[in-house]
Amino acid sequence: MNGAGYPLGSELWNKIRDHITDVAGREEIQAKLDAGAKGLEHALDLMDEGLPQAGVHRHLVTHAIAEAFQPLRPPLDIHTEFVSRLARRPEPLVKVFNLNYDPLIEWSAEKARVRLHDGFCGNEHAFFEPATFEERIGRIHGTHKGKQFDETTKPIQLLKLHGSMGWCECGPNYIRRCTEWYECTTGGTLKCPFTPNIPSEARLLMIPPQRRKANDTMTLPYSALWSAFRGALNQDSRPINRLICLGYGFADEHVNAVIDGACARTDFTLLILTRSLSEEAWSRWSAKGNAVIVTESRCALRGEIGTGHADLWRFERIAKKV
Repeated sequence: MNGAGYPLGSELWNKIRDHITDVAGREEIQAKLDAGAKGLEHALDLMDEGLPQAGVHRHLVTHAIAEAFQPLRPPLDIHTEFVSRLARRPEPLVKVFNLNYDPLIEWSAEKARVRLHDGFCGNEHAFFEPATFEERIGRIHGTHKGKQFDETTKPIQLLKLHGSMGWCECGPNYIRRCTEWYECTTGGTLKCPFTPNIPSEARLLMIPPQRRKANDTMTLPYSALWSAFRGALNQDSRPINRLICLGYGFADEHVNAVIDGACARTDFTLLILTRSLSEEAWSRWSAKGNAVIVTESRCALRGEIGTGHADLWRFERIAKKV
């Protein structure tokens, strides 16, 4: 927000370039960009040899993102209001599908004292357990009809479809979430009482901008998260009826395909609020009869095109209205 937060996708390379200490690898990526690659994702695609294993350049980018993002401490006020409002909504269960690596939602939920499930259990060595998304919090009490279960708390479900800072794989199907530093509201610094270090032998679990993102979603922890995403939009017995996309530019086809499938339902509404969309994305989604799009330059209401809106698409405004 206002330059104080995490960089946008278009700014990513400039922010992480100096964190790549492998000079040859950094120069090879830069050469692809200088030769006309359309951003970091395209540059990585051009260097992808199509092997089952991801190439070295992808790992250089993943580690550079983690190193560049780790010390950043954006303000949490707006995100805190966002999660607080979500927690007060009357819906039985709010799901947040996040494509970002940053922990802003997690930090804000703790600051607001809002319960949140991200698929992990434990503390110092928190481990991934997707069954937590199916669990409910409540109490059992006796009635004249016998024992009754009442939900007492309905946590926000956070599904980070491309992984996150602090996630790592320490062995086959052993997925960890490591703790980190964060700023407290009084301006001082709190340190989690556990080690914040990711084991040196671990593989970071963030899917960087690259075409092979779709292939990566077939393995844990992504397979479980994506199964929940597809289920919520189309395959569950009671799928959600409304999806609100905030700041997403619809550049990831593996994400778009799931949303497109949901748009085939007559009881589903898609709301897109973002500063801008490419011509290709605008043409595809503005034509849908169950889509509402708000951008700075133009809007679409169920296929009808109109003028844009100055700030209705901004997260700062949406967070106060959700």
